[in-house]
Amino acid sequence: MNIIFIGDVVGQKACAYLREKIPYLKNKYNAKLVIANGENSADGNGITPVTARYLLDSGIDVVTTGNHCFRRREMDAFYQESNLVLRPANFPFEVVGKGYTELDFGSYSVAVINLLGTVFMQNLDNPFHCMDRILKNIRSKIIIVDFHAEATSEKRAMGHYLTGRVSAVLGTHTHVQTADEEVLGDTTGYISDVGMTGVLDSVLGIKKEIIISNMLTGYPQRYEYAEGDFTICGVVLTVDEKTGKCSSIERIRC
Repeated sequence: MNIIFIGDVVGQKACAYLREKIPYLKNKYNAKLVIANGENSADGNGITPVTARYLLDSGIDVVTTGNHCFRRREMDAFYQESNLVLRPANFPFEVVGKGYTELDFGSYSVAVINLLGTVFMQNLDNPFHCMDRILKNIRSKIIIVDFHAEATSEKRAMGHYLTGRVSAVLGTHTHVQTADEEVLGDTTGYISDVGMTGVLDSVLGIKKEIIISNMLTGYPQRYEYAEGDFTICGVVLTVDEKTGKCSSIERIRC
């Protein structure tokens, strides 16, 4: 089967642009499953029930998140209700929401797992130990991991740690698509960061003048989303339905 994974969607206008392009992408890549990281989908940062539902209604099958998953507290009830919008699995057990889900496709199933890195990030449970525990409970052969992390070294280490154990380890968070996609050990698709869905002429989706001013002066700035042409960054994976092995990973940028 072919699976599309879309990088961090930045703002509601980017959500609308993605909605327009989803039918085209699904048709072009003959994708049976579309996953997107939506942790920045709400204007002003974070994700809300409105943007989560919007992405799901647009044809996204599973929405993953990251360090901004609880920026909007109105999401707490939504996380409790939904099996399709995930927060990182290595939050404490008492935290609302689910860190992974399994989707039934009849003759096979697909697990999607969301993890948060801890290098230069929040001090959560060790993501490597967390993965070991989760994999004991997963029945699916096809396992896709969104590893939302800052450090490339942590992402690369996780990719190698899970080689042969999952179908793909896909990095998110930096909003910059990397060119290191590969199939590790002939089994596991990997990329350090799938990139973002947002305005290309920007700094991570924000007006470049604001970020440059902040870098020059150190003064706090009110972030505003950039205007201009949008781009969708992501990857498409080809995964064997019986074995869960990934045979190819291709970058998407359109």
